[in-house]
Amino acid sequence: MKRSILNSVLILAAASFFSACKPKKEIVVAPPKPTETKVDNTKAEALALLTSKQLKFTTLSAKAKATLDLDGKSNDVTMNLRIKDKETIWVSITALGGMAEVARALITPDSIKIINRLSSTYLNKPFSYIYKFTNKQVNFNTLQSILTGNAIDDFMTEKSDLKQAAGVWALSGSKEDLDYRLLFNTLFKVTETNLNDAKNGQALKVTYGEYQKLNDYLFPSTLEINTLSKAKKINISMQFTKIDGNVPVEFPFTVPKRFTLAN
Repeated sequence: MKRSILNSVLILAAASFFSACKPKKEIVVAPPKPTETKVDNTKAEALALLTSKQLKFTTLSAKAKATLDLDGKSNDVTMNLRIKDKETIWVSITALGGMAEVARALITPDSIKIINRLSSTYLNKPFSYIYKFTNKQVNFNTLQSILTGNAIDDFMTEKSDLKQAAGVWALSGSKEDLDYRLLFNTLFKVTETNLNDAKNGQALKVTYGEYQKLNDYLFPSTLEINTLSKAKKINISMQFTKIDGNVPVEFPFTVPKRFTLAN
């Protein structure tokens, strides 16, 4: 995996944005018809219902098998993910069946830090660095929501257009240059998130598969991330093999002295 490929994948995954092993937790099948909705929901009631179904946690620890595809060049990796709600996202990417770490990332609302062990370099940038690759409306909470199967909070307002069809909901609207559309299943969980910035030639589509139980909530067992930033395309296929919520987590991140700072 070349240095440029790895760095691009990591940064784009942070902005926006696994199928060998089956998740160990119980899959929850979405019923063909909703079980607790009514046709005459007001927008406020519908938003409250959808919001109540979103995953709530203090910490999260997950492991996934992933295929990263950058402009047709594919790599199979293992990803270990740890999150502290609204504060920290830590990612370790390994190859060779999880035997060798190739990269590590530490993302906060203020900064992005990445260690590239293949090139013996590291990146230390403000979070705004990702705006080279994605719309400025994307923030830390957007990334956390994408990774955990939650609806993006900034869009869950009465300013959005919310419609019900066949018992499921579609939420859409615009925020500055960003157009968004979220689709929900009969479990009131997101099945698809679409973000489009036509002005800057940027688009993100995230598709979620079946959901599984995590404590009192639901977490996606699979997700597909497809990004386009001008001519650059990135596809990430993920399948989670282990997920634990509200467990002790650490975020080790030490840059070896021999590593050099990358631009």
